[in-house]
Amino acid sequence: MELTPNSMKVLERRYLKKDEGGKIIETPEELFLRVAKVVAEPDKNYGASDLEVEKSVEEFYRMMAKLEFMPNSPTLMNAGRPLGQLSACFVIPIEDSMESIFDAVKNTALIHKSGGGTGFSFSRLRPRNSPVASTSGVASGPISFMKVINSATEAVKQGGTRRGANMGVLRVDHPDILEFITSKDNLSELTNFNVSVAITDSFMQAVENDEIYDLIDPRTQKTYIKDGKPARYKAKEIFSLIVEHAWRSGEPGVMFLDKMNQGNPVIQVGLIESTNPCGEQPLLPYESCNLGSINLSKMVRAVVDSSDPTTMYRCEIDWDRVENTVKKAVHFLDNVIDANKYPLPEIEKNTRANRKIGLGVMGWADMLIQLKIPYDSFEAVKLAERMMSFIHEKSHQTSSELAQKRGNFPHWDKSIYHHKQIPMRNSTVTTIAPAGTISIIAGSSSGIEPLFAISYIRTVMDNTKMVETNPFFEKEAQERGFHSEQLMEKIAEKGSIQEFEEIHDDIKKIYVTSHDIAFEWHVRHQAAFQKYTDNAVSKTINLPNQATVEDVENAYKLAYQLGCKGVTIYRDGSREAQVLATRKERKEEGKIVPKDRPTTLSGITDKIKTGYGNLYVTINTFDGKPFEVFAQIGKSGYSTMADTEAICRLISLALRSDIAVDKIIEQLMEIGGASQVFQEGGRIMSIPDAIAKVLNKHFGTNQNANRDRDLTYEFCPDCGTKLDHDSGCVVCSQCGFSKC
Repeated sequence: MELTPNSMKVLERRYLKKDEGGKIIETPEELFLRVAKVVAEPDKNYGASDLEVEKSVEEFYRMMAKLEFMPNSPTLMNAGRPLGQLSACFVIPIEDSMESIFDAVKNTALIHKSGGGTGFSFSRLRPRNSPVASTSGVASGPISFMKVINSATEAVKQGGTRRGANMGVLRVDHPDILEFITSKDNLSELTNFNVSVAITDSFMQAVENDEIYDLIDPRTQKTYIKDGKPARYKAKEIFSLIVEHAWRSGEPGVMFLDKMNQGNPVIQVGLIESTNPCGEQPLLPYESCNLGSINLSKMVRAVVDSSDPTTMYRCEIDWDRVENTVKKAVHFLDNVIDANKYPLPEIEKNTRANRKIGLGVMGWADMLIQLKIPYDSFEAVKLAERMMSFIHEKSHQTSSELAQKRGNFPHWDKSIYHHKQIPMRNSTVTTIAPAGTISIIAGSSSGIEPLFAISYIRTVMDNTKMVETNPFFEKEAQERGFHSEQLMEKIAEKGSIQEFEEIHDDIKKIYVTSHDIAFEWHVRHQAAFQKYTDNAVSKTINLPNQATVEDVENAYKLAYQLGCKGVTIYRDGSREAQVLATRKERKEEGKIVPKDRPTTLSGITDKIKTGYGNLYVTINTFDGKPFEVFAQIGKSGYSTMADTEAICRLISLALRSDIAVDKIIEQLMEIGGASQVFQEGGRIMSIPDAIAKVLNKHFGTNQNANRDRDLTYEFCPDCGTKLDHDSGCVVCSQCGFSKC
């Protein structure tokens, strides 16, 4: 099995079984076999013999073990375990009543506990300050209830391995749209939500024509009356506000509501109002979907020029392998619907009625590199259409064949397939998901994204720094004679190779990173895949920091024109907590001078258990405030002792420089480590986490207790690495942490 060290680290942290003491008791081979057995079992429901089920087990196992296909994370985590919840995404309805709202809160908690993410449309809720007849009061509006769900999400640890993520959607004609667009200006609020404005075709037409549009009262579906007058806005002004806020912080995103419903195969059953947290899966109320991705980097074969066998190999797409993998993957995902343990009976009923699956791809950038095709080229966009058209054709064909053996999905007679008289097992078959964490397991580039960097500097055990370089680039550098460790380190500092004169232009054209590429190419790739995708495509239009508001506006308009179902943009460095992707120096804005240490200080010493032994933490105070920290770790080796001393010196320097203790606690708390232990008061994840807990116990305000780092943070809460904005999600490329 070709697992990279990083793949193993992610599997060990998040997927492999552990005993009660946190010790890993499962190998990757056993994980894939566990999943394969559970997912193959439903074949028996359709008359398969034991021998045929064993054949499915073998096929499913090999597909995952060869890293050709990976299902979504909940399937890998939960198959064959007591939880048994295998779906990644859900949509929960919210009607305009307190009963419905708090049913949604309860159901969300249950879903997050089982490992899923949730989407909501808040468009049915009456606007803020509307009269409430039953209480003679006024409504608090959609944003207030988003905050309630956000708080509930914060309180629920998701399946023991993931935190909950939400998508909040509001129609552009809702009376509270202004409050919604600005709802994430304060980065400390709605930290567990992505937000998207549901934009209609009529609104985009009004933007184009510079027209005024009406706000709609969700209770009456008529023009909203405010202060005795019809409430209307200039479409261009609202669109500009959306664009400006997206430029500032990446939110709100937009979803093109009418385009979503044009692709809705069961529109007689219901209309699409929301999606899952990353936006790639439009779902009806109380519906779920299970996703999986084909690793395109494994769908390439090397061939020799028959006229000259001594020449360099070239690569081509192995279309037979793609087809074979598609067929097995559709079979796999359809079985997941039957193998699943659903968190709510309503979800089980609706999911089985429509049997939506979402087969997508990852490793697209890797495939282009192997084929020597620049990402930012029409050749690449044309190939994207050809690839997804092929997957769409073969996946639909397989679903149709399954229907003839197993029966159509129950709502088939209310679907577009009934009118065409096409048998279908699944109402939707294809989705392009982020594939952030599973792409790390597979050792591939993420989803359909370009590379984020050519080289990374990773921090491994004992804080050792190591350079990890894209394997295709490293191989080419060695073959072309310009490889050196020093050059790889320099590239890791930059991320991109475009400014290195020692690298040939033909290589620079192929090895482009996300920020090397103009926004048009990001959008064109998304549109190319969307053209042949049943559901939607998750992609982030990553922009450099110097991108303008006009760039964002043009990206949104181009996406709409090319038929995308939604857009997420992220301008590098646009969030307050983000560190720059490269180590560029910032201008000093004022000098901080640490206070001198008095001759005598008093303090306290606490003992706390860690995975490296007992840690003795001493905090000395000055004028009642913490002034310096010392820590002594037991028999743990010189490197650990040195690291502990270094941490304490830096904490002390920060305290003497009047950095608020809560800020220090916030940065240290929940940093993950390889050796984690449980003690009274909770889990101790690392030595920095232990020191933070002692500081918080004596001097913190407890605002950091049991907190989860949110989407506005740009550092991984587990390992401290800079997070990537990937396919509408936030993902750590080092340890696999994901908010989705």
